Amino acid sequence: MTCCIHPSILSADFVNLEAELARISTADAVHVDVMDNHFVPNLTLGLPVVERIQAVSRLPLDAHLMIADADRWAPLYADLGLASVTFHAEAATAPVKLARELRARGSKAGMALRPATAVEPYLDMLAELDMLLVMTVEPGFGGQSFLDLTLPKIRRARAAVDGSGAKVAIQVDGGISASTIERAAEAGADVFVAGSAVYGAEDPAEAVEQLRALAQAAAGS
Repeated sequence: MTCCIHPSILSADFVNLEAELARISTADAVHVDVMDNHFVPNLTLGLPVVERIQAVSRLPLDAHLMIADADRWAPLYADLGLASVTFHAEAATAPVKLARELRARGSKAGMALRPATAVEPYLDMLAELDMLLVMTVEPGFGGQSFLDLTLPKIRRARAAVDGSGAKVAIQVDGGISASTIERAAEAGADVFVAGSAVYGAEDPAEAVEQLRALAQAAAGS
């Protein structure tokens, strides 16, 4: 299993985003957190800013939409040419239709679940997804502590993906650091979002490589 690191620019310096992107050149993608102060109690970036990030980034963009009315807004992010767009199951009225629309517009389709949202109701739609994001903190703010209670859900998601034969990545987001990434990898995650663990390091590019090495070793790769 190949492990990927997606640094979250929620922990970057928003005044110098283009320079901050250059500091994570070893990453596999850039994780962009979009929050609307409705679905979550925080407000970050919107379409115009994400469009500019897409224009200057040398890495693919992985957008995590923590927004209400995902059915309406998520396709517009796919239209920007993003590599991956993830919507929350709790914010989508028709998740299968939405996942298909994202793919039709050229993006990979991801679906996110809050820590308390069960994965089982969505297992039948795995073939419609490219990525399943298991939130390991409550969405809305960076810098939170990893919730170990999500590990059993990650294991169940991994078993379901492996059993289905679908090519679905399992992403984790929240509290990922050198002290937690191994537990998440052992449970079956293969894509890791890290914010402060990367941008809080003296050398973010080196921090990305260290996190990837820890995850690969824990995953037995």
